Amino acid sequence: MAKNDLVKTYSGSALGWAWAVIRPVVTILIYWFAMSVGFKKNGLVYGHPYFLWLITGLVPWFYMSDMLTQGTDCMRKYRYLITKMRYPVSTIPTFVSMSKMVVSLILMVVVAALYWIMGFAPNVYYVQILFFILLTFLFFTSWALFAAPISAISQDFSNLVRSFVFAVLWCSGIFWDATEVGGVIGTILRFNPVTYLVTGFRASFMGQYWFFERPQDFGIFMAELLLMFLLGLWSYKKLRREIPDVL
Repeated sequence: MAKNDLVKTYSGSALGWAWAVIRPVVTILIYWFAMSVGFKKNGLVYGHPYFLWLITGLVPWFYMSDMLTQGTDCMRKYRYLITKMRYPVSTIPTFVSMSKMVVSLILMVVVAALYWIMGFAPNVYYVQILFFILLTFLFFTSWALFAAPISAISQDFSNLVRSFVFAVLWCSGIFWDATEVGGVIGTILRFNPVTYLVTGFRASFMGQYWFFERPQDFGIFMAELLLMFLLGLWSYKKLRREIPDVL
């Protein structure tokens, strides 16, 4: 089903699967131009070019944003599985998440290649990239399990989520270093799961620290992951009987 979702996403276009890479690359170049030329953000960040630092945060975000939008609408997209046959509805968020993660993994490999080309060879911290990929997958699959049944019942919820995606992008430390922010705002950012994951990917690619060296931040995220999983179970069990009638 994840393979079928990928085929369905990129079918009907001459370039096909190439769009899985072209679209993110164009987006990265636009943001890099805006930040480097418009906002004059250049130089080194933790000893690495700003471009590398930027794409290390943007690539995981592409998967996250897809799950916030398409993950929320996945049951509406596959309504025929729900209304026309007996199908385990709870698996829809999972295979949609898997299809988006395949594209994200390809882009991660591209990022690693760029690091190597620009003189930063793989380091031992690359091992925990897989760990952060797993955390990202679990969190946003749980999100989709929570959000998709609600969106299937109410289109307003989907519109509400879409209206906040752009705000999450700019408030999660993807374009600026969230670890340098202190005070109340810094404390709030520590509870932002997107900030934690993006910072973790950067720490892995740049060889800064292991995740267990910051146990408090890891504990906060795991508590949020557990909460999201429980909310997903609650949402699905509460609404699953109503979804076929509404769709």
